[in-house]
Amino acid sequence: MSEKQPKIHDAVVPQLDALVLEAGRPLVITDADEVLFLFLQGFEAYLEDNGHYLDLSSFALVGNIKNAATEEMAPVEVAKALLDGFFRERTETMTPVPGAAEALAALSARAQVVVLSNLPESSRGAREKALALAGMPYPIVANIGLKGPVVRHMAERVQAPVFFLDDIPHNHTSVAQAAPEVQRVHFIADPRLARLIGQAEHSNHRVDDWAEVRRLIERELELLGW
Repeated sequence: MSEKQPKIHDAVVPQLDALVLEAGRPLVITDADEVLFLFLQGFEAYLEDNGHYLDLSSFALVGNIKNAATEEMAPVEVAKALLDGFFRERTETMTPVPGAAEALAALSARAQVVVLSNLPESSRGAREKALALAGMPYPIVANIGLKGPVVRHMAERVQAPVFFLDDIPHNHTSVAQAAPEVQRVHFIADPRLARLIGQAEHSNHRVDDWAEVRRLIERELELLGW
């Protein structure tokens, strides 16, 4: 018996219904944090402004946030509140990853681009503004949960080569299970985070530079006859 695949979250379905995708045209699906925007850099500044700091001893957020005054680990509920506050207050002003806008602009000549990011729906508008200000005015889907089912849905709609970029290993696992034909690129912008973790087991490539991502996707499209 095949393993039952998780469903797309009910809150995400209307976003996908409204998403315009062209059948027969390649698709690049990219995460935002640590792929398009320097999340860690911005989050560390926010933590400092709120009396905390991030102990980068492992590839994780919750569990690594400490109170600057006491050096004690922040309780889970405090860590999550800080993360929510960051997205609420600073999403619009996050710094873009160098080279991302230029690479996606070049790839747009032969592929569609969609941003698939797990962030609160309430922050979606701010992220759209941030993308536009950074020269990346691409449609965004504010996802909830695993990304595999959403990527499969998009891949089935375009019926063309699909590339998926994300920094989180379990998202690559989810996509590999739901849509194994999708090429999965493990990307981590911050060098400190990148050093903490190797290539995601279920990714096809590990690339942390947007110029190289562009070359990779263009090369793969050529090999596939696109």
